[in-house]
Amino acid sequence: MIDIERIRADFPILQKKIHGKPLVYLDNAATTQKPSMVLDKIQDFYAESYSNIHRGVHYLSEEASAAYEGARETVRNFIHAGSAREIVFTRGTTEAINLVADSFGRAFVDEGDEILLSEMEHHSNIVPWQMLCERQGARLKVVPIDDEGALVTDELKTIISERTKLISMTYVSNVLGTVNDVEQIIELAHSQDVPVLIDGAQAVQHFPVDVQDLDCDFFVFSGHKMYAETGIGVLYGKEKWLEDMPPYQGGGGMIRRVGFDRTTYAGLPYKFEAGTGNIGAALSLSAAMEYLNEIGLENVSAYEQGLINDAALRIEDLHGVTVYGKNAGRCSVISFNLDSVHSYDVGAVLDKLGIAVRTGKLCAEPVMEHFGVTGMVRASFALYNTQEETDRLVQGILRVQSMMMGR
Repeated sequence: MIDIERIRADFPILQKKIHGKPLVYLDNAATTQKPSMVLDKIQDFYAESYSNIHRGVHYLSEEASAAYEGARETVRNFIHAGSAREIVFTRGTTEAINLVADSFGRAFVDEGDEILLSEMEHHSNIVPWQMLCERQGARLKVVPIDDEGALVTDELKTIISERTKLISMTYVSNVLGTVNDVEQIIELAHSQDVPVLIDGAQAVQHFPVDVQDLDCDFFVFSGHKMYAETGIGVLYGKEKWLEDMPPYQGGGGMIRRVGFDRTTYAGLPYKFEAGTGNIGAALSLSAAMEYLNEIGLENVSAYEQGLINDAALRIEDLHGVTVYGKNAGRCSVISFNLDSVHSYDVGAVLDKLGIAVRTGKLCAEPVMEHFGVTGMVRASFALYNTQEETDRLVQGILRVQSMMMGR
């Protein structure tokens, strides 16, 4: 069970007022707010333990190094990876995908090969693959979605071919809330010896993820979307792939020996971690995972699912409102439009009521094109949101309609 009042008390910013109204924060798919446990971890590190890692023999360096590697182990446990060697710290989901596109692409993708994506992908899971295809002379192929916002998996079976080198797909759509059947996708891909990358940026904060059970080859996510600091993310990769992939960047920390004649690289995961990482952010990620573990992701999932199901039904019942992605597997996100009202105007009026939502193309222009719109309004929920906040959102939508449409 979720003790919602206790949880809300853990997030100082939720006491803030916006334009004189209590804050209703419904932009969680963009980034989540931070609990005191995470804020305290960041403060304590910089006040008590700060030093660079892996290079010093003095006390603070050894302390910081141990904490950083402890954070890596927390991540390993959180997603149930087989080894800490398979956990690479990045700046976020975007850098993790770029790393795989560059490194895997250089090693395994040739002219005429194919990369498969879905129509519902975030820009960060489209553009790096386009850049790879341009460099290597490969092709991008797209699995469509239907008008309910669900992936047309039967199309995947026909699109995949002997030239397919990788499938990269989102676990949960950041626009539609669709939860893809990634187990089925991975099983189909592996039956044809095709590796799979799963974008888990909208998944790991909402329900348990076990990468070994999924059997995905790569899994990526961002800390700032799961209650941690910005500037930290994770690439999980099966050891067999990471061993065969060349480094993404060069510099300190990713080398074993450097000479003008020849440089040899460090072992996993360090050969992918050039330069000084965001140490404090990695510790914040560990703290955020510990916070979620204390609550229990099963409890988080059950609470959020009840909240999103109720909110979706209530918004869908409103006259003059179109909700996108009306499939049964919705997670966290409701995207909608009001008849004859621009999404930006909806967001601006809601903001004056203290309600934070996201508007526009939502970093998913192909989804906008599919539904024939220039933008959407997105309300996205987290474990600290409440039924009362859903009430205020619904009342806010009615207020917008009254102001803009004369209702």
